[in-house]
Amino acid sequence: QVSVTESGGGFVQAGNSLRLTCAAFGGTSGIVGVGWFRQGPGKDREFVAAIRWIDGNTYFGDSKKGRFSISRDNAKSTVDLQMYSLKPEDTAVYYCAATRQWFASLMTPSSYAYWGQGTQVTVSS
Repeated sequence: QVSVTESGGGFVQAGNSLRLTCAAFGGTSGIVGVGWFRQGPGKDREFVAAIRWIDGNTYFGDSKKGRFSISRDNAKSTVDLQMYSLKPEDTAVYYCAATRQWFASLMTPSSYAYWGQGTQVTVSS
């Protein structure tokens, strides 16, 4: 059974950077992709970025590429989400998720069976 957990959230001022880390445990050899999603106050869950485990291909949500990057460390079974030039509208709970589905869209929440508890990111103006 795969489990994932997020770390690295916090309170930052607009314009600063923050790195979130997703660590996967248990059965990680079967993971096909890891994604990051976020949910701001009163908003729907939104796709941020994802990475395909086997080849490192990356995917980004609208307007995320350029300010966000995603990378993986196979040896540590971790995925980092690096966020730059943060804005107050980036304030949200950020969730990490993992999937074992080979042909699922990594940009769709329903593709993921394993979710972390989320980590809060608050960006002040």
